[in-house]
Amino acid sequence: MTDASGTEPVGDSPGDPDAPLTRRDAADTRRTTPIAPELHAQIRAARNEFESQVAHARAEFDQANERIKERTGRNLILATLIGLAIGLLLLASLVFLKWVFVIFAVAASVLGIFEFSRALQGAGRRVDVIPQLIAGTLLVIGGWFLELWLLWVAVFAAVAFVVVWRLVAQMFVKDGRTYGGVLRDVLTAGFIQLYVPFLTALCIVLLRQDGGEWWVLSFIIIAVASDTGAYATGLAFGKHPMAPKISPKKTWEGFGGAAVAALIAGVLLALFMLGLPWWTGLICGAVILLTATAGDLGESMVKRDLGIKDMSSWLPGHGGVLDRLDSILPSTIGALALYYLLSPLAAS
Repeated sequence: MTDASGTEPVGDSPGDPDAPLTRRDAADTRRTTPIAPELHAQIRAARNEFESQVAHARAEFDQANERIKERTGRNLILATLIGLAIGLLLLASLVFLKWVFVIFAVAASVLGIFEFSRALQGAGRRVDVIPQLIAGTLLVIGGWFLELWLLWVAVFAAVAFVVVWRLVAQMFVKDGRTYGGVLRDVLTAGFIQLYVPFLTALCIVLLRQDGGEWWVLSFIIIAVASDTGAYATGLAFGKHPMAPKISPKKTWEGFGGAAVAALIAGVLLALFMLGLPWWTGLICGAVILLTATAGDLGESMVKRDLGIKDMSSWLPGHGGVLDRLDSILPSTIGALALYYLLSPLAAS
């Protein structure tokens, strides 16, 4: 209903409290009307309950993480996040550009040589870090360019280089070091080259083969699955030590979990990644299981001899670079041998 001017009635006067409300005034009134106190109370109660549940869940999670950390000496959450980040970088480098993985491998080798050398120096060994890094870097790069037989020549040259450097350096020092100490230093120098850069170079040799990126990815996955299976099973059921004098926390139950995980991963990778018969996956899983376990126990023995828990603390939750590569590096030998033996089956 409008008046003669065509406007809606607004009452007797704008300030008249008894005047009828216009549609705009009614809308403004609804918007400015406060929410009922009861609804406010319900919202606050619901929010407090939610915050309480989150705090309780976080407390339980932290307690569980502390129990795991107390038993294993690792921050599980931080270790998992770092492991995932490294895994994504590794996967991206293998899938998209092989040469990017070579850079990744050189960097890992350099860090591994450096932290191993520093750990040995801390235990009283005489290690020449600079020549170790030079020889090791050239050796890893040689894995991309040299044939396998030439790589053996290269590793011999690298070992000879660091050994001669150590002997000459010892001659100039003349500090009265015993013959046994000098011999130990020389053997240590050669071992560093054989353990870190040479095994890394074998991985590069495998990488450059036809379809080698999938073989590298497969054996790394099997090694990681083996480690994860051993960790989870040992944490949940481990009671019988496997090698108490070398690594007291490793158990036969953990080894059983590692075996199951490695064999399952091997079969799945053989079928869906390598194009091999399923039974070859059992062979791959078994071989990598043994080499990964041997590598893990071998580094544990070295660290026990040096009196250290981790090679370094560069990777929170993991220790050092070599603490993550201990099962992978020795597995390069088995993986390369498996490639030469089983890859012809993929073409048939």
